[in-house]
Amino acid sequence: MFVKSVFATALILAAGTAFAESHAMSDNPMVGGAPMFADKTIVENAVNSADHTTLVAAVMAAGLVETLSGEGPFTVFAPTNDAFAALPEGTVETLLMPENLETLQKILTCHVVAANAMSDAIAGMIADDGGMHPVPTVGGCTLQAAMDGDMITLTDETGGVATVTIADVRQSNGVIHVIDKVLLPAM
Repeated sequence: MFVKSVFATALILAAGTAFAESHAMSDNPMVGGAPMFADKTIVENAVNSADHTTLVAAVMAAGLVETLSGEGPFTVFAPTNDAFAALPEGTVETLLMPENLETLQKILTCHVVAANAMSDAIAGMIADDGGMHPVPTVGGCTLQAAMDGDMITLTDETGGVATVTIADVRQSNGVIHVIDKVLLPAM
């Protein structure tokens, strides 16, 4: 953890003004206490968020770093550390074991859509579909998007509901929407 933190700090310091200008021009929200840069990939930004260390560890364990660093476009519904901590005790540790690779990959890819879906577009599709819009993921899951007031919610295949808490975090290869729950596929 310390090495990753030092590495991330060194990257930010080395890039200096260019990073600050990139963030300022993107109008991106801060995530996990870190600026998010529209000219960086999903993975490059996620490693800097203090709220997404569990997600980053899971993406690395699942072998999905290269995929999520690719061209995209991707929409990632990114659960926070608190969302992972809300899973039953021992779940995350079990999922990170090599023998559970396929399950981990399935869960993570059920948070990814092969499109650049900004919140206004998602809200429009929800409205067009009468209040609920199916969202097929690259993991083969179908999430149900709905509105709760002005907040987008996603219902997973087990009936769990996540709320988008930070929307429209632009990336060079898509967009991240921070969510407050881990979405689970029907198993």
